[in-house]
Amino acid sequence: MKLSTVFHSLHYTKPIMTSTLKPHRVATATFAAALALSMTLAALPRIAHAQAAAAMATQSSSEQGVTVKATPRSAGLDNPRWEFSVVLDTHSSDLGDDLAATATLITADGREFKPVAWTGAAPGGHHREGVLEFSVPQPWPHAVELKLQREGEATARSFRWQF
Repeated sequence: MKLSTVFHSLHYTKPIMTSTLKPHRVATATFAAALALSMTLAALPRIAHAQAAAAMATQSSSEQGVTVKATPRSAGLDNPRWEFSVVLDTHSSDLGDDLAATATLITADGREFKPVAWTGAAPGGHHREGVLEFSVPQPWPHAVELKLQREGEATARSFRWQF
């Protein structure tokens, strides 16, 4: 069947239900509804991405003149390792933390993991920045807590994210 014949038969068929609306108004309303639905569906990935970005936002802790910021870089994604960006800043002391030794990743069900690597600035100075890497916990947790125990601080710095 030729396309023009199909179009002609669709355009000139009588509606199954009787209505006071003209066929072209029904077609316009149907098109508008389909357009609205497609725009809503197109926006869903952006909404999900925005929610995921908010869940993975940078967290900050300032105590005893030292600010620590932690940001998940690949946690929760399908990667062999989860990465957390860590930044330490101070104007009052030397940052001699061994983050590979003092960091712990704790899952929502209580499992604890030590980092497999620290890639970044060596101990010392007033500004340190780098990435802590952890093996991916199996099964995947719905939430994690990154704890950084700093020398001279009674409690560990704690950063939590939900997936």
